[in-house]
Amino acid sequence: MDVLFFLKRRTDFIRRFYQTAGQSYRETIRKIEAGEAPFDNPPYSEDGEPPYMEEWQEADTSVQMIGRACLSMLSASLHLYFKTWESELGIEWQPGERKKAFKNGFLHGYRTYFGEVLKIDWDECPANLDILEQVTLARNRDQHPDHITMLYVTHAPADRTKFRQLFFVGDFEKRMLADAELADDPWIVPAVHVSRETLFAATEQVDV
Repeated sequence: MDVLFFLKRRTDFIRRFYQTAGQSYRETIRKIEAGEAPFDNPPYSEDGEPPYMEEWQEADTSVQMIGRACLSMLSASLHLYFKTWESELGIEWQPGERKKAFKNGFLHGYRTYFGEVLKIDWDECPANLDILEQVTLARNRDQHPDHITMLYVTHAPADRTKFRQLFFVGDFEKRMLADAELADDPWIVPAVHVSRETLFAATEQVDV
């Protein structure tokens, strides 16, 4: 089986799906920010909020949901890639061996096993393995949210400790985390933010 062919067919679909599924929401955001119809005649309000804030937030949340869904598909595709090679190579595990290898996630488990069995030196891997691991961790946060009251999800404290530079964060939070005085502030809990740029960059690393 040409395993790589099927992996890249999945990653190509993820890119197309993201572009198509979020198009109407991105257009809504653009029209609100540009003051174009039907968002060119805001109703009278004294609450001080920008006009059409609710519609903007709804569209922005929708774009984020699509991005996180694509991230989950990307993580699943990477997992299937390794799992298929596991099957193709006829790998057999000793009792308890697989569970021990995978206790820190499938990426760590497969890296360990393929490194031993196939003598792969992962230091020579051209892909950014930190980004790949953050794909799986962000997917886990999206699939196991903490609060029913919020549609966004945050990075786990352990993930923030492990990676000084979180990949899936918004520009504002990225600037805060880059500030030496704020970087270790426990009150700053960055959300998992998936932009087109970060999603496509991560997808490229999966292809690599």
